[in-house]
This record gives sequence, structure tokens and C-alpha cells, in this order.
Amino acid sequence: MRLRAPQRETSDDERILPLINVVFLLLIFFMIAGRLASSDPFNIEPPQSASEGPPEAQEMVVLVGADGDLALDGEIMDETTLEAAVAERMAAEDVPPLRLKADGRADATKVVAVMELLREAGVESLRLLTIPEAR
Repeated sequence: MRLRAPQRETSDDERILPLINVVFLLLIFFMIAGRLASSDPFNIEPPQSASEGPPEAQEMVVLVGADGDLALDGEIMDETTLEAAVAERMAAEDVPPLRLKADGRADATKVVAVMELLREAGVESLRLLTIPEAR
């Protein structure tokens, strides 16, 4: 005579447990792998300023790195390419003011040279981004 092992009844909680595990694994995966905002192509620490208020959202952002690297809207480029790209965009109508985000450790002469380059490219309004001073 052969005896059968008693069948254990599975509850609803035991049946849904694998689904909960998968959901939590997906949640952790997307928290680690997901990126909500694009970052600058190189690290920028703007200088501090006593002025108040966050900058308004604009279309064009020129970055000047501590070592003199240049980027336009996240794309690294040299001075000649930057001037041509900005001049091309400035040809459009209703161009908002350009934002210049320079590293606080960047050489001031390099920042001024970039500002001059932007002026030659047709930029009439420029906003230099800074970090408000801690009070």
C-alpha cells in the first residue's frame, strides 16, 4: 500500500509572493538604472553670487569647464565650432537670452574670451549663471 503525502493547501498570500518579489526587483532596477535628467558633459561648479533667484529656463546653454573645455547644450566642441553653431541658432527669430555656465575655477580671461566669441556670433543677451552666496 502506498501512502500519499498530505497535500498542503496554498493560501493566496503564498501565490502572490513571487509577483511581489518581481515588482520590487523591477523597482530597484529602475531606481538604479534610470536617469531623470541629462547631466552636463563635464563637472561645473559655478561661482557664487549675491544675486537672488533661480535662472529662467532657456534654450541655449554654453558651458566653460575649469580646464577651458567648451560645450553647447551638452555637446563638447571647440571655439570655432561653438561660434558657428551659436551664429546659426541666433539667425532664428525670437531667440531667448543665452546662458553661460562657467566653472568658478575657470580662468577669467578664458570666460571673457568666450563671451567675446559669443558676441561676435550675434548674441545680444547673455546670462552668466552663478550660485547664490550662503548667508
